[in-house]
Amino acid sequence: MADEQTESKIAKIVGLVAAAAAAWLAGKLIDQLWTKALGHTPPKADADDDDIRFAEIAAAAAISGALVGLFRASATRGAKRLMR
Repeated sequence: MADEQTESKIAKIVGLVAAAAAAWLAGKLIDQLWTKALGHTPPKADADDDDIRFAEIAAAAAISGALVGLFRASATRGAKRLMR
């Protein structure tokens, strides 16, 4: 019983670490691709620059959210499979 609880805790920790790493990696990938395509880094959520168009902010948020979500889900599933 204790072994199953320990394994469950380890699996959760591995899943969290994998999800965090995947989110970081997705963010770096988005920054590189956005910079290559548009010549500047994507706008951040806390940007106070009035020169940034709302459409660009919305596009960056949608793309970032989608990729981070996909990367995190893939990493979490992969970590679960690895722990089995």
